Order: sequence, then C-alpha cells, then structure tokens
Amino acid sequence: MPLKMKFRHPCKRLIGVACAGLLGLILVGGCGKKQTPPPQKPVRAVSVAQAQTRDVPVYLDEIGNATAYEEVRVQPQVTGAIVDIHFKDGGEVRKGDLLFTIDPRPYQAALEKAKATLEQDRAKAAYDQAQVKRYEDLSKTKIIAPQEFDSLRSTAQASQAALHADEALINAAQINRDFCEIRSPIDGRASKRLVDIGNLVIANTTQLLLIQRQDPVYVDFTIPESSLADVRHYREKGTLKVEASLANRPGQRREGEFDFLDSGVQESSGTVHVRAVLDNRDRLFWPGQFLNVRLRLDIVKNAVLIPAEALQIGQTGPFVFVVKPDSTVELRLVKPGQRQEEEVVISEGLAAGETVVVTGQIALSPGAAVKAVKKGP
Repeated sequence: MPLKMKFRHPCKRLIGVACAGLLGLILVGGCGKKQTPPPQKPVRAVSVAQAQTRDVPVYLDEIGNATAYEEVRVQPQVTGAIVDIHFKDGGEVRKGDLLFTIDPRPYQAALEKAKATLEQDRAKAAYDQAQVKRYEDLSKTKIIAPQEFDSLRSTAQASQAALHADEALINAAQINRDFCEIRSPIDGRASKRLVDIGNLVIANTTQLLLIQRQDPVYVDFTIPESSLADVRHYREKGTLKVEASLANRPGQRREGEFDFLDSGVQESSGTVHVRAVLDNRDRLFWPGQFLNVRLRLDIVKNAVLIPAEALQIGQTGPFVFVVKPDSTVELRLVKPGQRQEEEVVISEGLAAGETVVVTGQIALSPGAAVKAVKKGP
C-alpha cells in the first residue's frame, strides 16, 4: 500500500508564526506599561509688592475757593470831578498810595472861607473880652448897672463859642479838602478802574475801584455735618492743618493754618463753613479760584500701606492675595483705611513686610502657584 504524505501550505505556516509573534509582543508590552503623571498646575506670572509702614494723615477732602484776606471797594467821600488817576489797572498798591484826585478847588475855597471867618470872629472875641475887663472894675463901684455888665460878659462868652464853631468848620473843610485825594486803605492788588478822568463822582455812592489783599489768602470750604464732631475734637487737640492745591496742579500743594469754624450748620445743605489762612507770597492762588482742599485731622503712626491696585473687592468684602514662602497665594480678607495717593492703608488683616499681588489677580485662586516679579516704581 503506498504511503500517503500530508503537506501544509507554506502560507498558513507563516501566518501562524506571525500571529504567535504579535501575541508575544502584545503580552510583553502590556506587562511593562508605566502610569502617566497628572498634569501640573500652571505657574502664573504676577507683579508683587511688600506692605510698608509709614506715618500717614487722617483727612477730609473737600472743594473750596480762595478768598482775599482783605477787600476794599473804594468810594469817594466827597462829590466832584476826577482830575487825575495815579495807579495802573491790576497793579500792586501800598497802604497810603494816592489813587485818585478829585477837583479840590471848591473844597479849598470853603477851607479858606472858614479860616477867614475864624480870624474875623477872633478879632471880635478879643474886643468883647477887653470890654469885659474894662467894665469889670466899674461894676464894682456901681458906676454901671449889673445888668449891663452881665450883657457884656455874655457877649464875650458867645464870641468865644463862635471861635470854637469856626475851628470846627475849618476842621470839616480841611477833611473835605483831604478827601479830594483818595488813597489806598490797604496793601493789595488793584482791579480795573471803574471811572476815568472827567467823571463826576458822588460821595459814598460811586464805585471807583476794588482792592484785594492776596497775601496771605483765605481758603473757604465746607465740611459735612457728619464730620463736625471729628473736626471739633481734633481742633481742641490742636492737630488741624489745611492743605490746598489747584485742580490742574495737584503737586503744588500748600499747607496753611485752620482759622475759623462757623457757629452753625447750614440747614439747606447740611454743611458747616470752614476757613483757613495760607501763605501766598508768590500769588499762586487768586481770589475766586476753586481749590482742592484737604483738612488734615491727625497723623496715624506706622500705618500699613500697599499699592491701591492690590486691593480687590469680593462677595465677602475687601481682600488681597498674599504670596506665601512656597510661592503660592492665599486670599486674605482685610479692612482698608483711607487712600494715600497711589497707596491705601490696611488697618486690619495684613502685617508689614508681607508680599501682596499687585497685578495679575484675575486668573488667581487660593493655592495657585505664582512667579513673583516685584512691581517697579
């Protein structure tokens, strides 16, 4: 019987070998697989600053205006025509400087007439006094009647009284003559003149000129009724100071002395009028100008300050992000005080030397890692 030989197809054999090899690779690969580490939190770049300590003021910020320390509206005290003007509009004048001259001729004539009347009455008085002396001895010897002597003495007394009246008229005429020269009653700056040469001015009626003393200068402003108790307290303590500056020149702040607190509250506005006195030799402030006024009540020693940008407001109140030593941040609730220019006082919740985030808070949350960059000036 012939032998029967069985042959496998070569392709089938190759497929089997390949499958076995692939299975081995899968098994080997599965046994050596490593776990993927969890993704790291991103590090946020933020600018930071350290909380500093400094003595800072407690203050009220108000709007006020400059007012002349003295102000005089010049009027004539006699009637007449202006014959000369002796100052420049807007110029500085000193007390006693001649400003206007009113035609003095009518008043000089009245003065001369009064002097002449005095001389006339003086001669009559001398005669009447001589008559009294002449008849005094005769009256003692009963040569003349007592009534006649009394009449002579009465006439002499009337002559003396007339002399006093004449002297008073001379003084009045001299005063009117002097009033023809209108002089400055104060040191100050003259306004534009309100009359020209040739104008007839009426005594105590016509406005001639406004003179304002600008050094020192008053600063008038108001405080709310709610601050009155604090102002009165610190006024008694003697710590009140006033600073003022122009709105467009906040850096040129000038300090002055508290001068006046009104005696009552204005019912219509609920405010109290306050006034201060400031040096103004360089004429920085002009009467009528609006000013930014700061009433400094007291000084807080060693207050903690941070940049105002660092302070945030959340649902639970004001807070800051504090950078911890491990470069993560902590959300810290704080109690802010008054703003000091570009900084703000932190009265509770933060210590001097702690580092706070100034910019970059939007993407932060408690525990976030940060890369701190100190905030430049």
